[in-house]
Amino acid sequence: MIRVNKVDDGKHRNSAKDVGKFYNQTTEKFLEVYGEIIQAFRTNNVEEYLEYTAKNMRLKEKMNVLDAGCGVAGPAVFFAKHIPNLKLTALSISKVQIEKAKSKISAAGLENSVEAIEGDFHQVSNIFGEAQFDRAYFLESYGHSGDKKKLLHEIWEVLKPGGMVYIKDLFEREVEDEWEQHYIHKICEDINKSYQYHIGTLYETLSILRKKGYIIHYVKIPEVQIGEFEHLSISNEFQNLFNIGKIDSWDDYVFPIDFFEILAEKPVKLSEKDRHLYFMNKS
Repeated sequence: MIRVNKVDDGKHRNSAKDVGKFYNQTTEKFLEVYGEIIQAFRTNNVEEYLEYTAKNMRLKEKMNVLDAGCGVAGPAVFFAKHIPNLKLTALSISKVQIEKAKSKISAAGLENSVEAIEGDFHQVSNIFGEAQFDRAYFLESYGHSGDKKKLLHEIWEVLKPGGMVYIKDLFEREVEDEWEQHYIHKICEDINKSYQYHIGTLYETLSILRKKGYIIHYVKIPEVQIGEFEHLSISNEFQNLFNIGKIDSWDDYVFPIDFFEILAEKPVKLSEKDRHLYFMNKS
């Protein structure tokens, strides 16, 4: 996994402006190695993994969908090509990424299906208004948020009742050994500093979702066969080529993260006494 030698003091925090600047400077490098699907957790057949992703976020025809942190809109274009009558909004804080996304959308002839917009996903209610989307998803973009409570509250505002948010990202790994946990945290801080990231804990995210009122459908590790998994080799290639978060030695290295998928729903309004029967009441 990605790491630099010098550990941070734990005080590194990124801003949306920092994230935008980072991708304005590095998007060409990411494209050179990753192609248009900029995700570390992926299979050798990336299109098969995107099919799996669409199924897990329960995308359906005619939905209005927000890609929050869209990169160059590789996944958004794929979904629009394979699911009829989707309306996708691809949002990125990076001007460079949005310019490339618009070119990709145009080349695919999908201007009527996918719109690329430059903006901060912490401000989506101001950008789009309330109750606009059937789905919102984060494909390894959620970790760029330094204020996950605000982010998930904003997503709540733009989701329609019954709409869902899907998150696939990395979270800090937990272990019993106190020293090892400390070391894991330090490595995560290195990642944060190198990639303008803010790796959270799984429990932090679940707590935010539950307190806000989301109904959690599932939390799970991605269901990928070992033989199909890319084993983060593409991330290592990126690090070695561009010296961003490079691992100079694997001696005594501790793997710092776990990947999880989360699907949570903004429920239709129910009385408190009926809340525990929510799934039974759905048609």
